[in-house]
Amino acid sequence: MSALLAGEDPRASVLARRDPVVKLAHVLAVSLGALLVLDPVTPAVLYALGLVGAVLGARVPPRTLAVAHAPFVAFAVGQVLVNALSRPGVVVASPGPLRVTVEGLEVGVALGLRTLLVGVLAIAFVASTSPVRLMTSLQQNARLSPRVTYAVLAGYRMLQEMPREWDVLRAAHAVRAPLRRDGTPVRSPRVLLGAVFGLLVVSVRKGERMSQSLEQRGLGLEPRTTWRPSPLSRGDAVMAVVVVGAVVVVLGASAALGVLEGPGTLSSP
Repeated sequence: MSALLAGEDPRASVLARRDPVVKLAHVLAVSLGALLVLDPVTPAVLYALGLVGAVLGARVPPRTLAVAHAPFVAFAVGQVLVNALSRPGVVVASPGPLRVTVEGLEVGVALGLRTLLVGVLAIAFVASTSPVRLMTSLQQNARLSPRVTYAVLAGYRMLQEMPREWDVLRAAHAVRAPLRRDGTPVRSPRVLLGAVFGLLVVSVRKGERMSQSLEQRGLGLEPRTTWRPSPLSRGDAVMAVVVVGAVVVVLGASAALGVLEGPGTLSSP
C-alpha cells in the first residue's frame, strides 16, 4: 500500500478527474451494499468489475494492484478457512479431525470475495485521489470543518513519510549495532523494538510541530477561501449513474438467476 501512498500522478486517470467526495460516497455505498450479499457469484462479478475499474479507470499498474491486494487476500483466505471448518453442513472432506462442509465453503468464499471487493474499491480510490483535493472536497462539498480536514491531511502526509523515516532509523541503528563475525549487524527483537520506539518519538515530535504550524497559520479561523476549488461536474453525475446502474444490473441478474442470497444464509443450518 505504500506504493499507492507514494502515488502516480492522479491527474493521468479518468477517475482522478472525478470529485473525491463523490468517489468516497460510491465506495461506502457499494461496500455497505455488499454486506447484504452472501452468495459467491454476485460479489465475484462485482469484484471483477472493480478490477476493471481499477486498471482502466484509475490506471493502477498490475504489479501495484497485486501488492496492494496482499492484506485483503490474507484476510479473505482466513474467512474461507474459518467458515469451511466451523460451519455445519454436508461434509466434502475430512482431513484428520477437521471437517470441510459445502455450506461453510460457500459462505466463506462469499465473505472472502466481499473482502476483495471492498479492497479493490479502496485501492482504486487511494490510487486516483490527490490528498489535497480530497481535503478540499471534504471541506467544500461535505461541509467538514477545516480543523478536521487539515488535521486528516497532516496525518496523511505523516503516513506517506513513515517509510522513509523507518529506513533512516534502521540505517542509524545499523551503524551503532554490534556486528557478527561476518561483519553484518545483529538483528534482534530488542534492536527492532528500539527502532519502533524511535519512529514513535519522531512521529510525536513531528505531529507537535505540525499542529503548532497549523495554529500559527490561523487554522480554524472563519471565513476561509479555497485556493483550488473542487466543484461537482457533469462527469460526477455520469459516474454515479454508471456505478449505480452496474450494481443494480448485477443484483437484478443474480436475483433473476436465483443465485442471490442475503444474511439469512448465516443462520441457515
